Amino acid sequence: MSDQFSHTKNELQSLVQDMLDYAKQQGATACAAEASEGMGQSVTVRKGEVETIEYNRDKGIGVTVYIGQRRGNASTSDFSRQALLDTVDKALTIARYTAEDAFAGLPDADRLATVFPELDLFHPWTQSIDEAIAMAGVCEAAALAADPRISNSEGASVNTQNSLFVYGNSLGFSAGYPTSRHGVSCAVIAESEQGMQRDYWYTSARRAADLLSAEEVGRRAGERTVRRLDGRKVKTCQVPVLFEAPVAAGLLSSFVSAISGSSLYRKSSFLLDSLGQSIFPAWLQIGERPHLLRGLASSPFDNEGVATVDREVIRDGVLQGYFLGSYSARKLGMQTTGNAGGNHNLLVSNTGEDFAGLLRKMGTGLLVTELLGHGTNMVTGDYSRGAAGFWVENGVIQYPVEEITIAGNLKQMFKDIVAIGTDTETRGSKQTGSILVAQMTVAGD
Repeated sequence: MSDQFSHTKNELQSLVQDMLDYAKQQGATACAAEASEGMGQSVTVRKGEVETIEYNRDKGIGVTVYIGQRRGNASTSDFSRQALLDTVDKALTIARYTAEDAFAGLPDADRLATVFPELDLFHPWTQSIDEAIAMAGVCEAAALAADPRISNSEGASVNTQNSLFVYGNSLGFSAGYPTSRHGVSCAVIAESEQGMQRDYWYTSARRAADLLSAEEVGRRAGERTVRRLDGRKVKTCQVPVLFEAPVAAGLLSSFVSAISGSSLYRKSSFLLDSLGQSIFPAWLQIGERPHLLRGLASSPFDNEGVATVDREVIRDGVLQGYFLGSYSARKLGMQTTGNAGGNHNLLVSNTGEDFAGLLRKMGTGLLVTELLGHGTNMVTGDYSRGAAGFWVENGVIQYPVEEITIAGNLKQMFKDIVAIGTDTETRGSKQTGSILVAQMTVAGD
């Protein structure tokens, strides 16, 4: 795929500046705009045949204007000058009809980024369609070869996406950068006398050289699928629960949501007023690292241009800070944390055990490898999810388990974490190993 954008960074900055200048001329007291362009390709091979080839190229520009404390925004994919001016006019019209909001506005000027570290986020993968097809074929073949019980395939995909964006505002901020993200994935179906099971695996990275090999992705997809065959239910019990690392990252998502601005100012969080309180065990640390090289959630500034910095979110189990943008910070009487748009790379400490060590530490209990449904009450912290995984006895996996529910309360679950593994999940913005919780209710037969 070509790595050439149709606009340069300087050209996008010029478009953004034209919109800002016009908005000010037409009466905006403050304004911000973002222009972006993206392009990508995706190839899927199923049963050895090409199933889909997709190519995308898109662009867009959006503007937010303020007339005093009234806010309006509009966007367009037409980069012609008249379309940009019309878009500003639409945003201004919306602002004039919008109620005043005392907390609306741009971030404080002294919080805007002035230094832009090179984070190595752009590595185009100039892969031809034929090369992508061959790679997807290798991936699927490895999955199908993993075990004769694998009877069907949902396909293997190879995808690449390049993006370029620029953000600017009327405080004089103007910056942007390109990013890339590539991936290989595979999903297959295995069958036994008891029925069929499906599972998958994938790899994702900024740089193609950092991806798992296609063979490895396929092999893992096949092995993970076969091991789920002949699942059983278990009797309802209260036992330790080990969340496999990819699933454990979801627990971190609930934590982040509970201490994010909108949940806090709406008072819809089970962690209200938790700043300075002990949330996790005293040995647990969570750091935010926005400047990791090639990190999937790395950025020199947030969605408002506010500089990002390394910080400790949890130190010795105690909550040190929330995730706030300027608006939510003002509503809470606090300062932005540079998290407009969400968290950056979160790194969770571990207790030194590898995955096998966590199983031994658990002894007898449930290993969760998949969660189903959305049974998380963010107001109370009550947690009830459908689950699948494996029953473990004396630190050894015994058999697959399905059609069960696990239940607890997130506040208590966080305190009851007894170990975190070294098998760190790195394919997203929350990097954690598998998490062992001392006790939860497992509902089965």
